[in-house]
Amino acid sequence: MNTVDLPKLALIAGPTASGKSALAIAVAERHDGIVINADSAQVYRDLRILTARPSPADEARVPHRLFGYIDGAEACSAARWADAARAEVAAAQAAGKLPVLVGGTGLYLRTLLDGIAPVPEIDPAIRAAVRAMPVAKAHAALTQADPAAAARLAAADTTRVARALEVVRSTGRPLAAWQAERSGGIAAKVAQSAVVLLPERDWLFERCDARAAAMFDDGAAEEVRILLQRNDIPDDAPIRRAIGVPALAAFVAGAQSREQTLEALRLATRQYAKRQYTWFRNQPPPSWAKITESQSSDRMLIFDRLFQL
Repeated sequence: MNTVDLPKLALIAGPTASGKSALAIAVAERHDGIVINADSAQVYRDLRILTARPSPADEARVPHRLFGYIDGAEACSAARWADAARAEVAAAQAAGKLPVLVGGTGLYLRTLLDGIAPVPEIDPAIRAAVRAMPVAKAHAALTQADPAAAARLAAADTTRVARALEVVRSTGRPLAAWQAERSGGIAAKVAQSAVVLLPERDWLFERCDARAAAMFDDGAAEEVRILLQRNDIPDDAPIRRAIGVPALAAFVAGAQSREQTLEALRLATRQYAKRQYTWFRNQPPPSWAKITESQSSDRMLIFDRLFQL
């Protein structure tokens, strides 16, 4: 099918503090759209301030979906989010609206667009045994069980080495074989208008610092205090690992000063932005346009020039 016959999908990606939300709202306002979240932290309702979710005023400007829709006691996987996002995209298109995906979680976007590998549930005993191994031992075992994966992965990459080893031990097939059978992706079913915001790094890091200070002043510490008072959130819940939670938890406990906490929050935000910047500079397909301009008005002009929505 020619792409002109496919339903349209706008996609705006990039690192934290790059201005994705503002551009997504502007695009949705101009093109009768619905903003759909693609950020793994913003799915949780507990930390609106700390995760920089759109404000109630922003949400009132255009419809927003999949923001704060999951309780912090739960874990949201890429597959779970992709199922919800697929439904929201279809609902927007059925209503004659433009779905505007926005977020900085590359795994989420890749899962929605390219599909997910149908890896069976891993045997809990195998997972526990693999995760308990030192990474050097796990990599050596992977070299025997799945040489191609061992050669492809860094020997010190604890998470990916463990995942590859547990999959081949539990299923008898290499992870790459499962990944070749991805299903459920929507990339071939939509006409994408995709951009990645990659502004100049100094500008981005200044925005990260300013955002960290604003979060602190706007009550992020109180959000974390309330979160930590709950006794139903597991120790390994993803929300506990959200950017800034450890630093603010230390502040709430009286273990560090406001200035120490603020500096830790700034550093964590910059480091996260740096990782996202690297991913979005290298991983998206060539068809995703890159916008380096930092002014919102320039970005909107570029978006409209690139895509006739």
